[in-house]
Amino acid sequence: MRLLVINPNISEDVTALIRSEAERSAAPATELVVRTAGHGVEYIETRLESLIAAGAVAELIAEHAGQVDGVVVAAFGDPGMPALKELADVPVLGITEAALCAAALQGHRFSIIAISDRITAWYRDCVERFGFGSRLASIRSITEALRGIGSVQEDFRPTLVELARLAVAEDGADVVILAGAPLAGLAREVADEIPVPVVDGIGAGIRLAEAVVGLASGPHRAGSFAAPPLKRRSGLSPALDAALDAAQLAAGRAPQGAGSVQ
Repeated sequence: MRLLVINPNISEDVTALIRSEAERSAAPATELVVRTAGHGVEYIETRLESLIAAGAVAELIAEHAGQVDGVVVAAFGDPGMPALKELADVPVLGITEAALCAAALQGHRFSIIAISDRITAWYRDCVERFGFGSRLASIRSITEALRGIGSVQEDFRPTLVELARLAVAEDGADVVILAGAPLAGLAREVADEIPVPVVDGIGAGIRLAEAVVGLASGPHRAGSFAAPPLKRRSGLSPALDAALDAAQLAAGRAPQGAGSVQ
């Protein structure tokens, strides 16, 4: 099995954290292809930044079309999801939906621990979009400015643990999710310090992607996640243009290349 793991922000430090936790989580037979967004922002904190990142993620999915068995979008908030499921002929999972599913399997209510106040509104939107709003106990976040996105764990580990404990004691969380790729791997280190299960989005994303690929359920040929309808388009990159052609051809909508205009 070959999984494409995409960091939707441009930070190579975060990509290194993603790669490390993905490698620890993956089964021995799983090959990981880890890539960083070609454009965007250092770390994604708002809906607009998520929108920008979605295009970069789509480009990477298109560039690896036909080369991988599944895709993991490795930023909490799942930039571009679930729309990206329309582009690929393989399972595409975001670490938010994976973490929410993993948390829901381990407890009734969960809390999310985030790296900034600004990010919480977008996270709440994501939880509602995936249908888990009634299961959300709270979102607690770091309130101090970040020294650097690659050093969040080093700088704020005690704060993050305390936020998780408060979520359990005061908000009634049965499970805690440490949200965001900058926190990748931290759940392993602090699990003994938090009295409920602690979910890591990267680990959940990799393990659930392996499971969904292994199910071999088949692609979307119809329904709301089928390839977009054929229509005129222009200005797309060759890779994205070709990926759309291929998706539409697979859905039986048009000969390859018919939808593109130069």
